[in-house]
Amino acid sequence: MVDEVVEACARAAKQAAPSLATASEQAIDAALTGMAERLRASADAVLAANAQDVEAAKASGMSSGLLDRLTITEARLTAMADSLVLLAGVPHPRRETPIRDLPDGLKLVERRRPVGVIGANYEARPNVTVDVASQLIKSRNAGVLRTGSAALGSATALVREVIAPALEDAGIDPAAIQLVPSADRAAAAALVRFPDLVPLVILRGSGDSTRELGFEAAKHGVRTLAHADGGGVLYVDGGADLAKAHDLIARSLDRLGVCNRLNLLLIDSAIYADVLQSVLETLEKAGVRASLPPHDHPIGYEWALDSDREATVTVSPVDDAVQAAQLANEKTSGLAAGIVTENSATAEKFMDAYTGTGVFWNATTRLLDGFKLLAVPETGINIDKVPGPRGPVTYTDLTLRQYAVVPAH
Repeated sequence: MVDEVVEACARAAKQAAPSLATASEQAIDAALTGMAERLRASADAVLAANAQDVEAAKASGMSSGLLDRLTITEARLTAMADSLVLLAGVPHPRRETPIRDLPDGLKLVERRRPVGVIGANYEARPNVTVDVASQLIKSRNAGVLRTGSAALGSATALVREVIAPALEDAGIDPAAIQLVPSADRAAAAALVRFPDLVPLVILRGSGDSTRELGFEAAKHGVRTLAHADGGGVLYVDGGADLAKAHDLIARSLDRLGVCNRLNLLLIDSAIYADVLQSVLETLEKAGVRASLPPHDHPIGYEWALDSDREATVTVSPVDDAVQAAQLANEKTSGLAAGIVTENSATAEKFMDAYTGTGVFWNATTRLLDGFKLLAVPETGINIDKVPGPRGPVTYTDLTLRQYAVVPAH
């Protein structure tokens, strides 16, 4: 039954996909601007739906970190609307780029085409409904969105009150963005089983569940862009400005339920004993406890996924910047790592040694975010170790390359 519901959404999106693919740039941007206007105009309805989701989640015992992800505040709603306006104003990628002339009066042209229909699975993050939908619309892809039971009421209000009417007002088939109307977990697995309808699915969520969906997708020939694991690393070097280090530690912990928060704090062994007490005080002010050596868990353990102990940071001494980078490479997801130092040579050694997705010098890993880095919303952060879109995935990454050989004149 759930498979049939998901398949019906996929077929509806595929049927509506040409309406997006052929829409003018003006219509695409009008739809995004309209989404922003409707989000502000329907704020009461959206916030009311979200409040119901939050109350139900509290009653079920949801952790504070997950509740934070689930909650849409007035400020967050305003930020969502602002990001839509910003996205509407950024340039569309070139749909055709000349490459070179060929013999016999021909030329090679690279064209960019939409995928068609892209799926997205995400849990208690209602803002992702707008983020993903907006990226799909800007890239001219139809979409099938599936969220967990905790956020389904909020997502439904966003699609009904904001996304669908804005598309219709812009002359685009509103069926292009579908929301699976089922809270059944089986809907997530169903979404990755229709390669002819939904050839690509964006996966966001906890590591284990996302990996399982990735395996299921592979069995059915569906490609995925997965964001399964996170956990930011910060190395405090002996040459660090300690005031700056404490500030970065605090700013890296403003939200505990997000993937790019501070998860592993490494400190140069030469200063470890001298700075540990002040580091513990900074963590305490942030409402976070330190897990100190000897650790009873893997050193890269991601606390954001532990609902009982998410307010924790692992702290450990290391010999130098290279060892810190190697430890981040080998024991963490490879999402992001940063160094605090005033020594440029040391910073370069760390940045050269770290192979992960984002590397930072005197900056917080919280900056590894599509909006903060690229000034557009993201569909997720991809940490694959193969060529392809890596880091914040945005609308420019959601197209297919096509080579065309045409007459030169």
